[in-house]
Amino acid sequence: MSESTPIRPPAGRYGRAPRARRWPAWALPAAVIAVVAVPVGVWIGVATLQDPVQWKTVGFSVTGDDNTDITFDVTRGPGVTVSCAVHALSVSYAEVGIRDIVVPPSDDRTVRVREPIPTAELATAAEVTSCQVVDPEAAPAD
Repeated sequence: MSESTPIRPPAGRYGRAPRARRWPAWALPAAVIAVVAVPVGVWIGVATLQDPVQWKTVGFSVTGDDNTDITFDVTRGPGVTVSCAVHALSVSYAEVGIRDIVVPPSDDRTVRVREPIPTAELATAAEVTSCQVVDPEAAPAD
C-alpha cells in the first residue's frame, strides 16, 4: 500500500501559499469572559433599574450614651415617599436602637438625610438596613 500525498501546484506559480490562520492566545479567554460578563452586567443593570429605592449609609456620629446620629443618601423617583429602617449597634453587635425614618417626597432623585437614633446604651455603629416606598393610599388617617 502506498500513501497518497496531496497534490500541490508548483512553488511560486500562483503566488504565496496560504498560511494556516491561528487565533491569538488571548482570544479564547476573552471570548469566555465576554460570554459570562455581558449577561451578568445586563442582569445587574436591569435589577438596579427595577429597584425603586436605593440607599447608602454615609456615616454616623455617637452623640451620647442614649443617642446616635446617622447620615445616609436615599435615591428614588421624584415625588416618592420612602420609609427607611435604621439600626444602632453596640460593640458586641447587639441592636441598641432602631427607628423608622420617613423621607418625604422631593423633586431631587437623591437626598441626604441626617436623623437621630435613640439608643438604650452606647452605640458604636449605625446603619440603614432597608428602605421601601410608602404607598400614600395605605397611610393611616389622623
